[in-house]
Amino acid sequence: MTKLLKKEFILFTHPTSWMFLAFGAMMLIPGYPMYVPLFWTTLGLFYACLSARENNDLYYTLLLPVRKRDAVRARGLYFALMELLQIAACVPFAILRTVLKIGPNNAGMDVNLALFGLGLGLMGLFNLLFLPKLYKNPAAIGKPFLVVTVWVFVYILAAEVCCFTVPFFRDVLDTPDPQFLGVKLGVLALGAAAFVLMTVLGVRKAEKIFEKVDL
Repeated sequence: MTKLLKKEFILFTHPTSWMFLAFGAMMLIPGYPMYVPLFWTTLGLFYACLSARENNDLYYTLLLPVRKRDAVRARGLYFALMELLQIAACVPFAILRTVLKIGPNNAGMDVNLALFGLGLGLMGLFNLLFLPKLYKNPAAIGKPFLVVTVWVFVYILAAEVCCFTVPFFRDVLDTPDPQFLGVKLGVLALGAAAFVLMTVLGVRKAEKIFEKVDL
Protein backbone atom coordinates (compact mmCIF):
# COMPACT_ATOMS: atom_id res chain seq x y z
CA MET A 1 0.00 0.00 0.00
CA THR A 2 2.88 2.37 0.75
CA LYS A 3 4.28 1.88 -2.75
CA LEU A 4 0.87 2.36 -4.33
CA LEU A 5 0.35 5.56 -2.35
CA LYS A 6 3.79 6.79 -3.45
CA LYS A 7 2.76 6.08 -7.04
CA GLU A 8 -0.41 8.16 -6.52
CA PHE A 9 1.58 11.18 -5.35
CA ILE A 10 4.19 10.88 -8.11
CA LEU A 11 2.10 9.87 -11.13
CA PHE A 12 -1.52 10.67 -10.29
CA THR A 13 -1.25 14.12 -8.70
CA HIS A 14 -2.20 17.01 -10.99
CA PRO A 15 -0.20 20.28 -10.69
CA THR A 16 -3.37 22.19 -9.83
CA SER A 17 -3.71 20.17 -6.62
CA TRP A 18 -0.54 21.80 -5.29
CA MET A 19 -1.57 25.20 -6.62
CA PHE A 20 -4.96 25.01 -4.93
CA LEU A 21 -3.28 24.52 -1.55
CA ALA A 22 -2.29 28.19 -1.78
CA PHE A 23 -5.98 29.05 -1.88
CA GLY A 24 -5.97 28.64 1.88
CA ALA A 25 -5.11 32.34 1.78
CA MET A 26 -8.76 32.95 0.84
CA MET A 27 -9.45 32.61 4.56
CA LEU A 28 -8.29 36.23 4.78
CA ILE A 29 -11.00 37.55 2.43
CA PRO A 30 -13.64 39.56 4.35
CA GLY A 31 -17.27 38.64 3.69
CA TYR A 32 -16.55 35.43 1.75
CA PRO A 33 -17.99 31.88 2.00
CA MET A 34 -15.20 30.09 3.82
CA TYR A 35 -16.14 26.63 2.54
CA VAL A 36 -15.06 27.61 -0.98
CA PRO A 37 -11.29 27.26 -0.31
CA LEU A 38 -12.02 23.68 0.74
CA PHE A 39 -14.01 23.02 -2.43
CA TRP A 40 -10.97 23.75 -4.59
CA THR A 41 -9.37 20.55 -3.31
CA THR A 42 -12.14 18.50 -4.89
CA LEU A 43 -11.59 20.31 -8.19
CA GLY A 44 -7.90 19.42 -8.04
CA LEU A 45 -8.83 15.78 -7.49
CA PHE A 46 -11.16 15.95 -10.47
CA TYR A 47 -8.39 17.30 -12.71
CA ALA A 48 -6.11 14.52 -11.47
CA CYS A 49 -8.75 11.93 -12.42
CA LEU A 50 -9.10 13.47 -15.88
CA SER A 51 -5.35 13.44 -16.41
CA ALA A 52 -5.13 9.86 -15.16
CA ARG A 53 -7.81 8.76 -17.61
CA GLU A 54 -5.99 10.33 -20.56
CA ASN A 55 -2.72 8.70 -19.49
CA ASN A 56 -4.29 5.25 -18.90
CA ASP A 57 -3.23 5.37 -15.27
CA LEU A 58 -5.80 2.79 -14.22
CA TYR A 59 -4.63 0.22 -16.77
CA TYR A 60 -1.03 0.80 -15.74
CA THR A 61 -1.91 0.31 -12.07
CA LEU A 62 -3.69 -2.97 -12.75
CA LEU A 63 -0.69 -4.28 -14.66
CA LEU A 64 1.19 -4.12 -11.39
CA PRO A 65 1.00 -7.07 -8.97
CA VAL A 66 -1.87 -5.52 -7.00
CA ARG A 67 -5.52 -6.32 -6.42
CA LYS A 68 -8.29 -4.08 -7.69
CA ARG A 69 -9.32 -3.29 -4.13
CA ASP A 70 -5.77 -2.20 -3.31
CA ALA A 71 -5.84 0.29 -6.18
CA VAL A 72 -9.12 1.71 -4.90
CA ARG A 73 -7.87 1.94 -1.31
CA ALA A 74 -4.70 3.73 -2.37
CA ARG A 75 -6.73 6.30 -4.30
CA GLY A 76 -9.17 6.76 -1.44
CA LEU A 77 -6.28 7.30 0.95
CA TYR A 78 -4.72 9.75 -1.48
CA PHE A 79 -8.00 11.71 -1.65
CA ALA A 80 -8.14 11.88 2.14
CA LEU A 81 -4.52 13.01 2.51
CA MET A 82 -4.88 15.78 -0.08
CA GLU A 83 -8.03 17.01 1.65
CA LEU A 84 -6.29 17.04 5.01
CA LEU A 85 -3.40 18.94 3.42
CA GLN A 86 -5.91 21.56 2.27
CA ILE A 87 -7.24 21.87 5.80
CA ALA A 88 -3.68 22.22 7.09
CA ALA A 89 -2.96 24.90 4.47
CA CYS A 90 -5.97 26.91 5.65
CA VAL A 91 -5.07 26.85 9.36
CA PRO A 92 -2.18 29.39 9.28
CA PHE A 93 -4.36 31.88 7.43
CA ALA A 94 -7.22 31.29 9.85
CA ILE A 95 -4.84 32.18 12.68
CA LEU A 96 -3.51 35.18 10.75
CA ARG A 97 -7.07 36.39 10.22
CA THR A 98 -7.51 36.50 13.99
CA VAL A 99 -4.17 38.27 14.47
CA LEU A 100 -5.10 40.89 11.86
CA LYS A 101 -8.52 41.32 13.52
CA ILE A 102 -10.36 41.15 10.21
CA GLY A 103 -13.56 40.55 12.14
CA PRO A 104 -16.67 38.41 11.74
CA ASN A 105 -17.60 36.96 8.37
CA ASN A 106 -20.89 38.51 7.30
CA ALA A 107 -21.24 36.04 4.40
CA GLY A 108 -21.71 33.01 6.65
CA MET A 109 -19.72 30.86 9.05
CA ASP A 110 -16.85 32.64 10.74
CA VAL A 111 -13.35 31.21 10.60
CA ASN A 112 -13.19 29.01 13.69
CA LEU A 113 -12.89 25.40 14.84
CA ALA A 114 -16.49 24.62 13.95
CA LEU A 115 -15.86 25.70 10.37
CA PHE A 116 -13.10 23.13 10.03
CA GLY A 117 -15.30 20.44 11.57
CA LEU A 118 -18.05 21.18 9.07
CA GLY A 119 -15.43 21.38 6.31
CA LEU A 120 -14.24 17.88 7.14
CA GLY A 121 -17.84 16.72 6.86
CA LEU A 122 -18.02 18.39 3.44
CA MET A 123 -14.95 16.53 2.20
CA GLY A 124 -16.19 13.25 3.63
CA LEU A 125 -19.43 13.71 1.71
CA PHE A 126 -17.47 14.26 -1.50
CA ASN A 127 -15.51 11.03 -0.96
CA LEU A 128 -18.64 9.06 -0.12
CA LEU A 129 -20.42 10.14 -3.30
CA PHE A 130 -17.61 10.53 -5.83
CA LEU A 131 -15.42 7.47 -5.29
CA PRO A 132 -18.15 4.90 -6.09
CA LYS A 133 -19.20 6.89 -9.17
CA LEU A 134 -15.58 7.17 -10.28
CA TYR A 135 -15.09 3.40 -10.31
CA LYS A 136 -18.48 2.54 -11.74
CA ASN A 137 -17.35 3.90 -15.09
CA PRO A 138 -13.72 5.10 -14.99
CA ALA A 139 -14.01 6.55 -18.50
CA ALA A 140 -16.86 8.91 -17.56
CA ILE A 141 -15.68 11.42 -14.96
CA GLY A 142 -17.27 14.76 -15.84
CA LYS A 143 -20.93 13.94 -15.24
CA PRO A 144 -20.35 12.15 -11.90
CA PHE A 145 -18.25 15.08 -10.67
CA LEU A 146 -20.95 17.54 -11.72
CA VAL A 147 -23.63 15.56 -9.88
CA VAL A 148 -21.52 15.28 -6.73
CA THR A 149 -20.61 18.98 -6.91
CA VAL A 150 -24.31 19.84 -6.82
CA TRP A 151 -24.63 17.93 -3.53
CA VAL A 152 -21.46 19.56 -2.20
CA PHE A 153 -22.90 23.02 -2.83
CA VAL A 154 -26.24 21.99 -1.33
CA TYR A 155 -24.25 21.14 1.81
CA ILE A 156 -22.43 24.49 1.69
CA LEU A 157 -25.65 26.42 1.12
CA ALA A 158 -27.41 24.61 3.96
CA ALA A 159 -24.50 25.25 6.35
CA GLU A 160 -24.38 28.95 5.48
CA VAL A 161 -28.16 29.41 5.70
CA CYS A 162 -28.08 27.81 9.15
CA CYS A 163 -25.75 30.60 10.29
CA PHE A 164 -28.61 33.06 9.76
CA THR A 165 -31.65 30.96 10.65
CA VAL A 166 -30.70 28.34 13.27
CA PRO A 167 -29.98 29.79 16.74
CA PHE A 168 -27.40 27.10 17.60
CA PHE A 169 -25.39 27.94 14.50
CA ARG A 170 -25.92 31.70 14.72
CA ASP A 171 -25.32 32.20 18.43
CA VAL A 172 -22.87 29.40 19.27
CA LEU A 173 -20.99 28.05 16.24
CA ASP A 174 -20.78 31.24 14.18
CA THR A 175 -18.73 33.10 16.78
CA PRO A 176 -15.03 33.92 17.10
CA ASP A 177 -12.77 31.50 18.94
CA PRO A 178 -12.32 30.93 21.85
CA GLN A 179 -16.03 31.54 22.54
CA PHE A 180 -17.95 28.27 23.13
CA LEU A 181 -14.66 26.42 22.69
CA GLY A 182 -15.92 23.12 24.12
CA VAL A 183 -18.87 22.98 21.73
CA LYS A 184 -16.70 23.83 18.74
CA LEU A 185 -14.17 21.18 19.68
CA GLY A 186 -17.07 18.74 19.77
CA VAL A 187 -18.14 19.80 16.27
CA LEU A 188 -14.55 19.43 15.08
CA ALA A 189 -14.36 15.92 16.54
CA LEU A 190 -17.71 14.95 14.99
CA GLY A 191 -16.58 16.36 11.65
CA ALA A 192 -13.35 14.35 11.81
CA ALA A 193 -15.27 11.18 12.67
CA ALA A 194 -17.74 11.82 9.84
CA PHE A 195 -14.85 12.42 7.43
CA VAL A 196 -13.24 9.09 8.31
CA LEU A 197 -16.53 7.17 8.27
CA MET A 198 -17.79 8.55 4.97
CA THR A 199 -14.41 8.11 3.30
CA VAL A 200 -14.20 4.47 4.44
CA LEU A 201 -17.76 3.81 3.28
CA GLY A 202 -17.04 5.45 -0.08
CA VAL A 203 -13.91 3.35 -0.55
CA ARG A 204 -15.65 0.10 0.39
CA LYS A 205 -18.54 0.79 -1.96
CA ALA A 206 -16.09 1.68 -4.74
CA GLU A 207 -14.20 -1.58 -4.12
CA LYS A 208 -17.35 -3.66 -4.57
CA ILE A 209 -18.29 -1.79 -7.71
CA PHE A 210 -14.82 -1.94 -9.26
CA GLU A 211 -14.50 -5.69 -8.64
CA LYS A 212 -17.38 -6.16 -11.11
CA VAL A 213 -16.05 -3.76 -13.75
CA ASP A 214 -14.52 -5.45 -16.78
CA LEU A 215 -11.79 -3.28 -18.21
